[in-house]
Amino acid sequence: MAISAQDVKSLRDRTGAGMADCKKALEESNGDMNAAIEFLRKKGAATAAKRADKTANEGVVATAVTPDHKRGAIVEVNCETDFVARNEEFSTFVRRLAQAVLDGSPSTQDELQKLSLGDITVETAMHELLGKFSERIEVRRFGTLSTTDGYIADYVHHGDKLGVLIELSGAGDVERTNTLARDVAMQVAAMNPGYVNRTEVPESIVAKEREIFSEQTAAEGKKPEIAEKIVNNRVEKFYGDVCLVEQSFVKDSAKTIKEILADFGKAEGVTVDVRRFVRFNLGESMPVSQEAETAQ
Repeated sequence: MAISAQDVKSLRDRTGAGMADCKKALEESNGDMNAAIEFLRKKGAATAAKRADKTANEGVVATAVTPDHKRGAIVEVNCETDFVARNEEFSTFVRRLAQAVLDGSPSTQDELQKLSLGDITVETAMHELLGKFSERIEVRRFGTLSTTDGYIADYVHHGDKLGVLIELSGAGDVERTNTLARDVAMQVAAMNPGYVNRTEVPESIVAKEREIFSEQTAAEGKKPEIAEKIVNNRVEKFYGDVCLVEQSFVKDSAKTIKEILADFGKAEGVTVDVRRFVRFNLGESMPVSQEAETAQ
């Protein structure tokens, strides 16, 4: 049967697929609009299988937090090109997915695929994106944080390539607490600490660093009594580099994060510490010390 230009446009408006793909879908479905939509969804699934060996190195990181700041979610969705990563439809999907993870708390990829994005599931939405862009698109990882007595905040760096969730142990004034939490989350994004504090650093890692520093001072010809002090100082600097609360604050290098938290607590009459954080940098692996409750 003849397919009108209006039918093609209508299908394109409903699915976002290319004009040629819409025309073919309508031809294959004898003009049945619903059958054509299903055809495009199946095409998306076929595209995924065909491009399974392609590398998806681009993408978007998105976060979502409940209004009461008791729960947060973070997701990373990958695609093949920066062109797709910068597409508004793709980035909107990732943001909606973050909200769906926040609402549904999936613990596996299968559970995530079944989450609702309004009138369709995540799986169907991904098939539609595959059909439109003809690129491999995958949810690389996701996670959630929740608290009963703390405060959870998020931060996504400009460009949507780096996101952070952070949990504080307490809160004061909502606006000031949000400013503090965002500042600390920005610190995590900028300085990439491996741990919250030195008690989390495995003894084996500290021992290895001390061994390296000892060999360095020996090679420098330092006297034993001086070498030990130098090694201890370098171990302290190591802690200052990898532990969030011991890092210099990026917005005021004269203070550490620990001091910023103490100043806030004194002003608000509360005790506030950082309990944990999750940092997703596009394409990077997530250290064990930063695992979220349902990180996948």
